[in-house]
Amino acid sequence: MFLTPFQKKDTRNVSEAELQELVDENKKIYTDFFDPEYLKSIIANICRFFDKHYFRVKFIGFEKPLKRNNPDRPLIYAGNHSGMAFPWDAMMFGAGFLQLNEFDLKKSVRGLAAPMLSQTKLMQPYLIDNLWKRSGGVDATSLNFETMMSYQDSDILIYPEGVPGIGKGFNNKYQLQRFSTSFIRMSIKYKTDVIPVSTVNAEYINPFSYNIKFISDAVKKIGIPFLPIGLSLLLIPLQPWGFYMAFPANLTYVRGKRIKPYEMVDKPFEELTREDLLEVADKVKNLMQLELNQAVSEHGKRPYKWGEFFKNTLSNPRKWPYIFPWGWPLMFLEHERQWKKGGGKQVNMKFGFFSWIGWLFKNPRAIWFYIPIIGWIPIIYRSLRD
Repeated sequence: MFLTPFQKKDTRNVSEAELQELVDENKKIYTDFFDPEYLKSIIANICRFFDKHYFRVKFIGFEKPLKRNNPDRPLIYAGNHSGMAFPWDAMMFGAGFLQLNEFDLKKSVRGLAAPMLSQTKLMQPYLIDNLWKRSGGVDATSLNFETMMSYQDSDILIYPEGVPGIGKGFNNKYQLQRFSTSFIRMSIKYKTDVIPVSTVNAEYINPFSYNIKFISDAVKKIGIPFLPIGLSLLLIPLQPWGFYMAFPANLTYVRGKRIKPYEMVDKPFEELTREDLLEVADKVKNLMQLELNQAVSEHGKRPYKWGEFFKNTLSNPRKWPYIFPWGWPLMFLEHERQWKKGGGKQVNMKFGFFSWIGWLFKNPRAIWFYIPIIGWIPIIYRSLRD
C-alpha cells in the first residue's frame, strides 16, 4: 500500500468546526468495506502460506507492542517502498504484524493506500473485488487521513514516499524518495509519534527493473502507476499472472526508534508553513534513511537465501503447484469462491498436489491468467469496465 499526495477534498483550509463535522460524517470509512473475518481468512489461507513457503518473513524489534504516546490518537507507522514491485511487502507486513499481536487489531495497523489501488480492478490481486479495502485499507485522501487520526481500534501504516517510491527503479534501491508532508502534519497536529519500519530485501521482489517515464505516463491511462522495464516484463504478455510476479525475497522488517516531529518545530501548528513542514519531512527522511542503511547492512546481504528456500520447497512436494507465483491466481480465486459460498465464514483451504485441477474448473476466469497475449483481452476489459 502507498500514500499519494492529498486528493479529493483538501481539509487544510477549513475551520476546525467544519473539519470536525466532515470527519464525523466520514467515520463510515472505518467499517464501509472492512471485514475483520475476511482479513483473518486471507491471512490464514494465503498469507501464512506465502510466509512459510515463499517470503519467509522476519520481524526485528517487534517483540513488544508499542503504546500510544497520545492515547487518543493512533501511532503512525511509516515504511519505505520497494521499487517497481506489486505491494506484496506491504501485504505481508500487515498480515504478519497482526499475527504477531494474536489478531488483536488494536495492537496492529490499518494502511492508508493510494486510491488507484482500489479504484482500478487491475491493481487488485487477480481482479478480486475490493480486496484491499475489505482487508482494512483506506483510500489516502486528506479527509480520510484526518478521519483515521480519530480511529481507536488500530494504529496507521503509511508509505510517505508515495507512488514515486514504488517507481524509483532498481538503480535507486533503498534510496528514500522525497516524503509527503501529510503524515508530518498529522503527527505535529495531534502530537503522536512516528514509528519507522525499514523493509529489507523487498527491493528484490522484482529486481533489475527500471522506470522509463514516457512508458509509465502511457500505462497510467489504464490505471497502472508504472510499468517495470526489465526481464520480468518479457513474461507479462506471455503469462498475464506475471503482472503480479514476485521473486522469493526473504522479507525482513526492522522497527526503528520513535520519531517525534512535533518536537522539531518551535511554533504553533497553525502557524506552520509548507516550507516548515518540508523541512521537518526532510529531517524525518534523513533519520529513516540512516536506520534503513543500517538495517540493509545487517539483513540485506542474502536477499533470497536460496538454500533455505529450496530446502523448504523440496520438503513440501504437495505444495509445489502453489508455492510459485503461477499458482497464486488459483489460490486467491478459490479462496474468494469458498468465502462467498460459505456466506462470509472462515475458509479452510486444502492444498493437495492435484487440487488445482478442481480449482481451475470451479474458477474458469483463472484461465485468463495462463493464456499468452489473448488472455489480456478479458483481463483489461474487466478492469476498465469496472
